[in-house]
Order: sequence, then C-alpha cells, then structure tokens
Amino acid sequence: LLSMKDNNQSANLRALADAGISSFKIEGRYKDMAYVKNITAHYRLLLDEIMEDTPEYTRTSAGRSTFLFQPLADKTFNRGATDYFVNGRTADIGAFDSPKFVGEPVGSVIRVDGKQRRHFDTTSAVELHNGDGLSFYDRKGELVGLRVNRAEKIGEDFRVHTADQIPAELFPGSGIFRNHDHEFERMLDKKSAERRIAVDVLFSETPSGFALTLTDETGVTARAELPHAKEPAKDTERALAGLRDGVAKLGATIFSARNVALQLEQAWFLPAGAINALRRDAAEQLEAARLKALPPLPRRAAVEPPVPYPETELSYLANVLNQKARDFYHRHGVQLIEAAYEANEHTDDASLMITKHCLRYSFNLCPKEVKGIKPDPMTLINGKEKLTLKFDCKRCEMHVIGRIRKSVLDMPAVPIQFHASRPTTFQAPH
Repeated sequence: LLSMKDNNQSANLRALADAGISSFKIEGRYKDMAYVKNITAHYRLLLDEIMEDTPEYTRTSAGRSTFLFQPLADKTFNRGATDYFVNGRTADIGAFDSPKFVGEPVGSVIRVDGKQRRHFDTTSAVELHNGDGLSFYDRKGELVGLRVNRAEKIGEDFRVHTADQIPAELFPGSGIFRNHDHEFERMLDKKSAERRIAVDVLFSETPSGFALTLTDETGVTARAELPHAKEPAKDTERALAGLRDGVAKLGATIFSARNVALQLEQAWFLPAGAINALRRDAAEQLEAARLKALPPLPRRAAVEPPVPYPETELSYLANVLNQKARDFYHRHGVQLIEAAYEANEHTDDASLMITKHCLRYSFNLCPKEVKGIKPDPMTLINGKEKLTLKFDCKRCEMHVIGRIRKSVLDMPAVPIQFHASRPTTFQAPH
C-alpha cells in the first residue's frame, strides 16, 4: 500500500519550464541501464520540442543528442504513471495491485496445452518475440511471471512455448502482459545514443600550405595549419568534393560539421592522409580551447553573521548524522540537536515516513472530502511488523509510525557522540 506509481511529468514539462524549472531529475534508484537510456531519451526529445517552439529557452550546455532507437517510456520498469500533486491531489497515485513491473497489455489466453503444459495460445496486440518476459495475475491477485522460449505466429494470434511448465494458475481468459521486450532490450544493450557539438568548418590556404578553422556552436574557435606543397588538381569538381568530405569527417570526435566552406584560389590536390592529420589536429585544439573557455564558477561569500535558523532545537527528523551537519546547525544558532534515526538512539515509536500519499484519501475516507465521516484508526501489517498510521489533516500528511527493529539495534552504531538529553549548558565545539 506504500508502493507508489512512477513520477511521470511528460505532460507537464512545458508548464514546469514556464514556472522557472531549469533542471529535471528522473527516477533512477535501483533502475538498470535500459531504464536510464529509455527515460532520458524520452524526456530529451520532449524538451527539444519545447525549445524549438519557444525561442527564449536555451540549452545550458552545447551539443545535441540523437538516438538510434525510439524511446518508449512504458517498455522499461514502471508501476504505472502519475504526476502526483502537480495538478492537485488525485486518488490513483498508489500502485496497489503490485509493486512489481506488470508490463504492457498483450491480450488474453485462448487455450492452454492440457498435457505437458508447455505452450498456450493467446491473442496479442503486440508482436511477441523469443525471450520475452510475460506476466499475469493469479486467482489471489498475485503477479506471476514466465519466460517465452519460442513465440509462434498463428493467424492473428500467438502460440507461446515455454521452457518450464506453465503455472497452474494460468487458464483460458487470463490477461497477459509483457514486462520484458527482448528485442527492445537488445537494442538498448548496444550503442543507442550520440551527443555531438555542431561546428562550422573553414578550409583555407596559407602562403606555406593549408589551414583548417573549426568554430563550435558557442563561438569557440581553433585553427590548425599544415605546411604542404600546392599541386593543382586535375579534376576540379572531384578535388573540391573530396576536400569538403575530408574536412567534414568528424565522426571520431565529439563534433559534427554544420557548415563547410572552402576559401581557395583554385582546386588543389591534397592526399587523404594529410587532410586527416589536419582535421585531427584542429579537433584536438578545439577541445582544448573549449576547456580553456569554460567560465570559472564563482563562490559566493558566506553571510556574516550566519542567518539564524528559525528553531533552536532539532529532532531526529532533521536527519543530522555527522559532525559537519551538527557544526552547520550550531553555526546558525541551533542549541539542541537530536541524532538522526539511523544513529539507532531513538528506540521509541517514530515517524518512519511522512508522506503526502494518504491512504484515507485513497480509500475515500478523508474527513475533508466526505462530510460527517469519522474514520477508524489504520494500521499496516507486514509479516510480524505492525505500523501505525497517523494523519496530520491540517498539513495533508500521513505519518507511518513504527519502532526500530532489534536487528538494526544490534548493528554497530555510528561512532559519533550526541547528547541524549538537553545539556545544562552548551559549549561550542573547538
């Protein structure tokens, strides 16, 4: 009941940008490489569209990403999607059905091999592949998974062969989902994206040979010269085309050619090796020039005297777990600081979680929403663990109350000295 749907702000990006947000964070904890590739690409394309439509928005860094696959947010791990409270509180932010990845809907089972239970037929709205992972809910509402050994197309439907016996809970009429698209995952295992910085390329001649000037999209410029004999080309058009193609081949660098210009008195013949050496030299110089052009980040001077903290005491909820954190709060006037919960000093019942996600609201038991209701107390049972729910209706918050586990208390404590009770006098640390 505490499992939440995934945070999806795709539909709100423009409004969030208009509100002044300039940096977006995606969910990433416990996520694999495929998830990170897929979701970053998904948001990158949406942000690119916004910047193309809104000229006043500019990138904070140079370069542009291109993708070798089509991002599909529903393909990688998710528990469903919600934008939480951005557009007001809604009742469907919890992933109550399963904390696991259910996957995209496929279809429903038509028939099951009744003898060896090694295959079943299913309708399918998607193309199934060998190696796909499928899931379904059993009669108890538990999510069960199986692996496709071989997917066989039969008319409009599919016959799914499995390596192991089909679970007994699968029967005709069971809804099927795909939570692992083998072909999509294989695509993400390979190189899936490139980020390139656009440059304007100018190839010109010098008294002793040739020069190549690269100017990136931010205006940083680098120039490399190559002393070389000038030999008129026999085929003018072919020579000029070869020079254009040669200086624009920046594939082994972080750059891509945007505009290519030649400033020559006539078409000259230049060996491919000489062009390659000149291009590499210019690209290396441009990378060095870009690093040198980075503006230093100024450090703002500390405010003196330090701004007073609005409270003089902090409970374990301030999460102070090390001496630097304690020193910071002392510097701002806090006199009594309780150790963070992780220090294992708070052994009474405590708020283990404080969340806007409210189970009373989710089950239509909110006194603010339902007139005259007096909801009963709520508890959560997880094995032998019992958690009490308390509701701060004024703040619209739910507290999950519990006691630290004995197994945690038996672990070595963090070696930091904290005051267990209010000291009679406070002495600042040396």
